[in-house]
Amino acid sequence: MMKYLHTMIRVADPDKTIAFFELLGLKEVRRMESEAGRFTLIFLAAPEDIAANGERARAEVELTYNWPTEGKEPEIYTGGRNFGHLAYRVDDIYATCQRIQDAGHIIHRPPRDGHMAFVKSPDGISVELLQDGVLPPQEPWASMPNSGTW
Repeated sequence: MMKYLHTMIRVADPDKTIAFFELLGLKEVRRMESEAGRFTLIFLAAPEDIAANGERARAEVELTYNWPTEGKEPEIYTGGRNFGHLAYRVDDIYATCQRIQDAGHIIHRPPRDGHMAFVKSPDGISVELLQDGVLPPQEPWASMPNSGTW
């Protein structure tokens, strides 16, 4: 038997990253800190994936924050450890993208087709949003160009 547990991403600023994923509807389900290892693990899940009986969520995102050494800035993780993207199904892709954009994030691939969009977390992690079903094309999204990479 095999069961999906989580996807781990390294983050430079846990608060900014948590705020971003909260815009998508994810909730923090648990947190572990290791003084000896100098890291914090923060697990997020969609509400429908959170188990009511105290078990782990069915699918989680693990944010790994490696504490900076004294006097140094947190490490910013880039290209060499990329993995692709996270993907989430949403009830209303237009409302989700608007909420993300209103919070100051770029919609790198707008939902022109009423079905798919791509955004990035503060750490540059690509997140695919997929509409549950398909909505008819809607402005301003239908004519909005791509921005950067996704």
